[in-house]
Amino acid sequence: MVPGWAKWLAEAALAGLDVISGMHEPLSEHGALLAAANCSGVNLFDIRTPPPNIPIGSGQKRSGKRVLTVGADCAVGKKYAALAIHREMLRRAWDVDFRATGQTGIIIAGGGIPIDAVVSDFVAGAAETLSPKAARHHWDVIEGQGSLFHPSYAGVSLGLLHGSQPDWIVYCHSLSRTEIDGCPGFLLPDVETGLARNLEAARLTNVNVRAAGISVNTSDLCEQDARHTLTNLAEQYHMPAFDPLRFGVEGVVDRMAAA
Repeated sequence: MVPGWAKWLAEAALAGLDVISGMHEPLSEHGALLAAANCSGVNLFDIRTPPPNIPIGSGQKRSGKRVLTVGADCAVGKKYAALAIHREMLRRAWDVDFRATGQTGIIIAGGGIPIDAVVSDFVAGAAETLSPKAARHHWDVIEGQGSLFHPSYAGVSLGLLHGSQPDWIVYCHSLSRTEIDGCPGFLLPDVETGLARNLEAARLTNVNVRAAGISVNTSDLCEQDARHTLTNLAEQYHMPAFDPLRFGVEGVVDRMAAA
């Protein structure tokens, strides 16, 4: 925890505010904060605490349908793309759940599993638990984490990919970066490489996995250039390319609906 935060949070607890943390460091380890919460009767929520008794992954085929957002790097819009796709599916009255795998997603959804806090041997099992077998037409939209190309977080990404057993992946890409965030010298993959590596890895647990589309943050481009870039990507890779914030996700959901 940042030095000084515990004091401020204790003051907030004494003022009657619940405290929610997505940090790896449990709030309950700070005595003054715990005492303040007990004194005022408020709650301390540690979002990055996985549930007990997570099984190891089995790799066995599960019923239901799943789409997982993957990406070239961290912080390229995997959570937002998943939320936008989930919202569009709900608008169409589909049977669908958003499955959160990170602290912010868990706060939004009200539940989930913080994948990066799970012991590595159980990451795939956690993903299986998060998206269990379901009715034939039920969809789980699963929030992706990290990147297969990130030297720090690729292990989490791979375990989530295997355990999610996605029928579809949505590849999230950045136009403004050339290197992996925080890792100088590690180049951001191009879209072709990113799609190929993720599909190859996903086939371990679902040989029929397909790419649904390419999600791109076009905020650095004017609208005309953004639409031109997305059109070129769509033509090159023969699938929808979209900016979920600026232009919506109807095309990628249409693609999954038509399959």
